[in-house]
Amino acid sequence: MWREFPEKLAATSGRQVIAWSRKGYGSSDDFYGPYSPDFMHREADAAANLMLELGIDRAHVFGHSDGGSIALLLAMKHPHLVASLVLEAPHVFVEPMCLKAIKSLGQAAANDTLITRLGKYHRDAAAVFKQWYTIWTDQQFASWNIEDNLGAVNCPTLLIQGENDEFGTFEQIDRIASQLTQSRQLRLPNCGHSPHRDQEDAVLAASAAFMQEHANG
Repeated sequence: MWREFPEKLAATSGRQVIAWSRKGYGSSDDFYGPYSPDFMHREADAAANLMLELGIDRAHVFGHSDGGSIALLLAMKHPHLVASLVLEAPHVFVEPMCLKAIKSLGQAAANDTLITRLGKYHRDAAAVFKQWYTIWTDQQFASWNIEDNLGAVNCPTLLIQGENDEFGTFEQIDRIASQLTQSRQLRLPNCGHSPHRDQEDAVLAASAAFMQEHANG
């Protein structure tokens, strides 16, 4: 679903970009089982294991939405691996507007229109959506919050949020910034939940400049 963005980020930044499809996504292996409320913590550990397997000692980590939260958790749990973070529309708590938007997507999935569109990007689009939708709408997940551990993030962080994001407000990045010692915000007008799609040039330029600024991290 990132389309040409990883290649463009590599070209703009002059860095090698590794695009990771988590288990169940894209053409990756099947899911390990139903998601539990700590699924993003588990994915952060999986990211650390991936870096170990690939022989990557340290990297600039770019994450979007759930991936942004996972990147944050990676920096909390494995700080030695992360030189800097670029986070698009990350979540640190569950907002009512996010649940409303997710339930709206559930209606589209029930009509099969969403699953058909996702089928272009995922081997088993129905399973991808079911896993994600089920955990986000689970009552156990309503109290999910990772703010208490944000103080463990000690790397420079660029926080990107669209003003028209239907899944989250600026409060998400404000709460993150309030606990980080090295953070910067990029608030984008005319931009929804996917800044790399809606404001691609701005995201590419800001991300490449940020990584260059912290190249020795």
